[in-house]
Amino acid sequence: MTGPRTHLIIPDCQVKPGVPTEHIGWVGQLIVDLRRTVTDIICLGDFADMESLSAYDRGKRQFEGRRYVNDIAAANEAFDLLCYPLEQHNAKMRFQHEPLYRPTLQLLLGNHENRITRAVDDDAKLEGVISTDDLNYAAHGFTVHDFLAPVTIDGLVYSHYFYNHGNGRSLSGNIETRLKTVGHSFVQGHQQGIAWGQRMVLGKPHMGLVAGSFYQHSESYRGPQADEWRGVVIMHNVKDGFGDIELVSMDRLCRMYEGQPYSQFAQRRENQ
Repeated sequence: MTGPRTHLIIPDCQVKPGVPTEHIGWVGQLIVDLRRTVTDIICLGDFADMESLSAYDRGKRQFEGRRYVNDIAAANEAFDLLCYPLEQHNAKMRFQHEPLYRPTLQLLLGNHENRITRAVDDDAKLEGVISTDDLNYAAHGFTVHDFLAPVTIDGLVYSHYFYNHGNGRSLSGNIETRLKTVGHSFVQGHQQGIAWGQRMVLGKPHMGLVAGSFYQHSESYRGPQADEWRGVVIMHNVKDGFGDIELVSMDRLCRMYEGQPYSQFAQRRENQ
């Protein structure tokens, strides 16, 4: 595609068995509906939750293949749902001998997917038995990037999160502080909710975006008072590490593709 670059950014989905995934189909359709403008699709990581390999459960239960297989199946089914609209659209275009829609497809592995690699590192018997290749991201045409490997797209540096080089912990604090520490424009997931800002450096704007929640379920560790923005982000006119941010909330997606507010949709599902 020529002209301005537009990034569609998908925050952490944390898919696991039993959680609702209709919203993933909504954003899959949004991708096709925005095919004349969106040039790049970027998943920020933690699409899969991989709860069977949670470090918090070490010592309480051993690795069980059944749980692992269920985690992989749930994530792969949801990723099929994400990719289905685009793949169906291109199948139709191919049949009609019309141009295909080919945005760049990028996925950054998050710390939840990295649980697979850590499990193998901790137990050599699992080498060759389990792998991040069990996830079907690459099979759908996504370029899969290693956990915490920075990926630069149109001057924006993407990573699941950015960390303190002294202790390896993820950076926290407000956007202005993170921009000073990171030193360049960045986009990350990992942290629930949404936050963004900018900082001028020698007359050039640096921007930071944190978007880490795109799921319907509640995470028990967040507690009963946790509440955060959930949705996807569209970055328009991206050039030299800067762009115009558009937020697309879960409620807005639900209104677009279910014709009703998200609160009503969720209540009807709960009552079924």
